[in-house]
Amino acid sequence: MTESVQLRTMRSYYSSVSENGDRRTAITMQNRYRTLVVALFLLVSLVGCGAMQASQCGDDGRRAMQELLYFGTETPSGHVTPEEWTQFLSETVTPRFPEGLSTWPASGQWRLASGQIIREPSYVLSLVHPDDPIPNKAVQEIIASYKSRFQQEAVLRVKTTVCNTF
Repeated sequence: MTESVQLRTMRSYYSSVSENGDRRTAITMQNRYRTLVVALFLLVSLVGCGAMQASQCGDDGRRAMQELLYFGTETPSGHVTPEEWTQFLSETVTPRFPEGLSTWPASGQWRLASGQIIREPSYVLSLVHPDDPIPNKAVQEIIASYKSRFQQEAVLRVKTTVCNTF
């Protein structure tokens, strides 16, 4: 140790002893002070992180979830027709997301557990909504309804955090 470090250490030691000589009280106060400093540091850090996330979307942007749902159209009895898809959207999706949605046809491919590659026409549904339990439950209901109605094994769901503005 250098002499200046030793001197500071000694000053710290002697200054920590209270007037009546009770070193434990002084140490307890130092520990409380350290705890307070650490707590304030963490609080400021967390507030800073929250501000950074909000600012990532700009002044007029809002954080939201974007969901892409991929619906296969091959069924045991044939395929989902464009009319059936439109009816499904009207009866099942639109009531749950009346604010808006986008949909388009796609060509899908996936592999069965047996290893066989299946290629089929598909529909993609895009939804943008707040990240909270109500829309999450609505998406789960849409998936369950499609699987039941059209005898599907699965619907692919992709969730992404996005910023949106209007």
